[in-house]
This record gives sequence, structure tokens and C-alpha cells, in this order.
Amino acid sequence: MNLSGRVAFVTGASQGIGYGCARKLAEAGATVAVAARNQQKLEELVAQITSAAGTAAPFVMDVGDEEQIKSSFKAAIAQFGKIDILVNNAGITRDQLVMRMKRADWDAVLNTNLTSAYLCTQQVMSSMLKQRWGRIINVTSIFGQMGQAGQANYAASKAGLIGLTMAIAREVGSRGITSNAVAPGFIETAMTEGLSEELKQSALKMIPLGRIGSVDDVASAVRFLASDEASYITGHVLSVNGGMLMG
Repeated sequence: MNLSGRVAFVTGASQGIGYGCARKLAEAGATVAVAARNQQKLEELVAQITSAAGTAAPFVMDVGDEEQIKSSFKAAIAQFGKIDILVNNAGITRDQLVMRMKRADWDAVLNTNLTSAYLCTQQVMSSMLKQRWGRIINVTSIFGQMGQAGQANYAASKAGLIGLTMAIAREVGSRGITSNAVAPGFIETAMTEGLSEELKQSALKMIPLGRIGSVDDVASAVRFLASDEASYITGHVLSVNGGMLMG
């Protein structure tokens, strides 16, 4: 899966799945623009990629701010000339039962997890259409497929990402651009490490492969969808969940 000559842009790259995706794409030869709010973590990531003979640059960006999105993508395209691969990974949670959920928490999650993906995709479309090649990869979630109590906002945003993925696939498929989603299950990240041991063990019993997933499991799926090997796959949701949800 050689990505030499390709330029990737990864949102939410300062930690977790986004961090793993940036490393994995860089290892495959892609130049990587890494974006998140935390400048120090981004610079540490860039240093790790460059120390391993990769190429990367940091872009401090809050995906909840449309103007920051526009300026960051403009700067990345000015620096690298194009963007071939977009990984919409940035996401947050604001968990609460739907009857108690505050409108502000609903809006924050939908804006960060779903609206930002639409805005970021708009920014790369011209570059991809011009070269008639592109990979749009949206990081959704198993809970966008099966729902989750206490996460109506998160589940809705991730289900929306699946619909967005398929709509884009139909719009731009004839131009050599694919649009796919990766749906992680229970993955060991900063977002899940705060869960109780009892909850983790309960989740583990639902996974046929008998283990919690790693960031590397998800990043490998993203790398595959970004490659030429996946050129005939579009509008697809690739589940990376150890068998927790099938079908």
C-alpha cells in the first residue's frame, strides 16, 4: 500500500485514532497534514513522523469553526499543492439521556462530528476533482450503526456520517474519487480509558474476537481505503469491531 506522492489531511490528529492514522499514512509514504486544536501535541506528532523519515506539517484548527477550517485547508494546499486523501476523524462526546440532554450538547456534538466533515470535504473537493483522484474517509462508529443509550447526539452524528459518505460516493464516483467510512467498535483510546473496568469487561463479552481493538486496527483500515488497492470500493462502511456487530 504505497502512498508515495500522495498528500493526506487528518483531522483530530493530536491523539487516539487520528494520531494513529497520521502515523500509518506517513509510514506508507504519504505527506501528512495533521490538524487539531492542541499545537504542542501536533508538533510532537510531526517530530515523530519526520524522525522516521516521513513528511508532515501541523495545522492548528478547531473543526467547530468554519473560518479556521477554510484557512487551514487553504494553507495546507498552498504548502503541498494538493490534498489527495481526507480523513474526517475529529469527534467529541457529550453523553446524557435524551430527556435530559441540553440543546448546547446536542449542537456541539453534531457540529464537531458531522458538520465539520461536510465542511472539510468541501475544501478538498476542487483539488480532487481537478486531478480526478481522491479518497474521502470518514471515521464513524459502531454506535452510528446500532445506537447507544445516553449517546443520542453521538449516535445521530455518526449515523449522519454514514449517510454523508454514501451521498458523496454517488456524487463524485465518476471522477475517480471514492468516499468510504470506517466504523470502529470498542477501541482502546483516551475516550474509552475513563470507563469503569466493569463496563469494559461487559463490552469484552460482546466481542467474538475476545479483545478490545487498538488504534492500529483502525488506522490499518484507513490506510487500506486510502490506497490504490481499494480503488473499486466506494460508499462502503468498513466495520472494525471484532465481530461486535455483524451484517
